[in-house]
Amino acid sequence: MKQVVLTNEFIYTYAYTPDEESLCHLEMRSFFAEDTTLKILKSPVAINPSRSPFMKERIDILFEGDELSDILKQVEVIKMEESTFKVIFVKINDQNPSEKVEYQQKREIEREIGMIIEGEADVHHPDVTFGLVPFGGRWYFGNYVKSEPVWLHHLKKPREYSTALSTRVARAVANIAVPEPEGIKAIDPCCGIGTVLVEALSMGIDIVGRDINPLVVLGSRENIAHFGLTGDVDLGPIAEVECNYDATIIDMPYNLYTHATPEDQLSILKAARPFSKKLVVVTIENIDHMIEEAGFTIVDRCVAKKGIFSREILVCN
Repeated sequence: MKQVVLTNEFIYTYAYTPDEESLCHLEMRSFFAEDTTLKILKSPVAINPSRSPFMKERIDILFEGDELSDILKQVEVIKMEESTFKVIFVKINDQNPSEKVEYQQKREIEREIGMIIEGEADVHHPDVTFGLVPFGGRWYFGNYVKSEPVWLHHLKKPREYSTALSTRVARAVANIAVPEPEGIKAIDPCCGIGTVLVEALSMGIDIVGRDINPLVVLGSRENIAHFGLTGDVDLGPIAEVECNYDATIIDMPYNLYTHATPEDQLSILKAARPFSKKLVVVTIENIDHMIEEAGFTIVDRCVAKKGIFSREILVCN
């Protein structure tokens, strides 16, 4: 394919349930410093869509215009040479009524663009996929990147807790804590069986685990190894952490194995303060007063629901 210069802007589309909306929006703000209820977002920030459990796809914008005809003119410069291609009209469920295009019209637009692009089309196994979407009164066309649901591969672990975070929530929490992994060191000092660790490590985040319970430390190590990942999990209390970390994730212990009293919870938070630049806490009860007493400031938050059960996720500095 002859090189066409990218604009360094991206469009992301989203899918989430009402229970996940608050969590999804916090993840959006962590990635892009903004959120939206439209389930489509344009940003100069490049994120691999497979990182998020809520992203459906990304379009790396090549061309944009006020009218579809502007796109049709611009795609004339694309020369596929030896590469095959496919054009997808991206489906947005929550699109403004004025921007909705019916199914048959979408197929016709795909074919029209395909006829203009110089090269061989292949709808089944293309070398390159292009995406087209109307958004905000304009049309956008570019390279299409589909999200892969990596977290689904982590559903069945050798060791599990019934109260552990779901893989989707764990993945979002890891993203909220470390939206930009390069050069960032993270720790999960109450890691349990390693649900957050598995998701974070699978995204290339430099994270270590720790827990006071020897059984769950072994379980966490086994889970990490089961998915072909490499990560250190140490045995010991949070008070013995010696290194400093850019990000700390604490899912407050509340299960049968490691139930934490309010005094324990406050002690955990106070112990985390000296080594934590940023802290993300997952809790089933309001602990705002403890966060403040431990010397942290809450800068953002959300609620992750599952039916009648809910967790608060707090982002602290």
